[in-house]
Amino acid sequence: QVQLVESGGGLVQAGGSLRLSCAASGRTISSVAVGWFRQAPGKERDFVAYISWSGGSTYYAESVKGRFHISRDNTKNTVYLQMNSLKPEDTAVYYCAAGDIASKTSGHYAYWGQGTQVTVSS
Repeated sequence: QVQLVESGGGLVQAGGSLRLSCAASGRTISSVAVGWFRQAPGKERDFVAYISWSGGSTYYAESVKGRFHISRDNTKNTVYLQMNSLKPEDTAVYYCAAGDIASKTSGHYAYWGQGTQVTVSS
């Protein structure tokens, strides 16, 4: 079992930055891959980025590539999503998820956090 708690969301102006954190408890996060997903009102949950258990492999959705950066600190049992040059269309609830496989598919992740709201004003 892995329990995940996201934090770091908030309201920011377009062009600003936020850093989301995904803190894990239970099973050590160093043994699982972690993905970030987001869901805007009235839309499906979309993939944002993932990082492998070792941190050696990362992947980003085209919409965030070059602006977002995913990293992990296994000593702190935490994964981060640094979000720069934020746009109003980045507004969504952001979720972190953990699983055995680094994947763009939400169904491959067994454990999910409760989400954190990110709002980008124009």
